[in-house]
Amino acid sequence: PVPAARAELRVRVRLPGGQVTEESLQADSGSDCISLELRTADGALVTLTADFRQEVKIFRALILGELERGQSQFQALCFVTRLHRNEIIPSESMAKLRQKNPRTVRQAEEVRGLEHLSMDVAVNFSKGAQLSSHIHNVCAEAKEAIYTREEDVKFWLEKGVDGSMFEVLPQTSDLPDLQRCKLCADRWKPCICSYSLSIEWYPCMLKYCKSRDAGGKVSSYKCGIRSCQKGYTFDYYVPQKQLCLWDEET
Repeated sequence: PVPAARAELRVRVRLPGGQVTEESLQADSGSDCISLELRTADGALVTLTADFRQEVKIFRALILGELERGQSQFQALCFVTRLHRNEIIPSESMAKLRQKNPRTVRQAEEVRGLEHLSMDVAVNFSKGAQLSSHIHNVCAEAKEAIYTREEDVKFWLEKGVDGSMFEVLPQTSDLPDLQRCKLCADRWKPCICSYSLSIEWYPCMLKYCKSRDAGGKVSSYKCGIRSCQKGYTFDYYVPQKQLCLWDEET
C-alpha cells in the first residue's frame, strides 16, 4: 500500500471586494479527505471538507452574531451535499502539492457557475457520523443546524446509509404562508433563509503535459493543477427569522 501523505498549504487569495485573505488547505491521503478554510470579507469563517471515501462534502460557516440584536457571539451552519467525481483533485494529488511563492496573491484560473441548492432535509448530529466521520468534528457547533437535500439523501440511502438520521423540513407546500426571511417582517416567525458562500481558490483539476521519448513515443504526465472559484447559495427552513438576520433587504 502507498504510505499515507499529509500536507498543509497556505495560499493568499483576493476576495471579491479586493481584500486579501489567507486560505489554508489540508490534505490527508490516509483518510482520503481534503479540507479548506478561509475568512470572508464579513468575518465569517468558511470551511469545506471533502470526504472522498463517503462521497460527501461538508460546508461549515461560523457567522459572527449581531449581539445588539440578541444573537449569540456566532452562529454555526453546516450544509452536507454529495461529492461528485472530478469536482476537486484527489487527496493524494493534493497531499503532493508544495508551497511555491507563499507571498503571491492568487486568483482562480476558472470561475465555475454559482450553484443554488435547496436544503430541504435536516441531519441528526448524533447519527451523522455514519454518513461521514467528519461531521462529528466539523459540525459540532452546528448540532441543530445541519442541512442536506432530498436528492442527495436518496443517493446515500442507496449506498446503505441509515435513513433515520434524516428529517424532511417543512416546505412552502406544507405552510402556504412560509415566506423568504428577507421578506418576513416578524423576527419570530418561521421562514426560508438564504446563505451564500464562495470558495475563492481551490485545486479543481489536474493538468497533464505530454512528453516524447527518444523513440518518439508520446506519454502524458501530471504537471500541475488548475484552480477554480465557486459560489454556493443555500436555502433552508428556520423556525424563526432571528436565526437569519443577515438575509435582509439592504
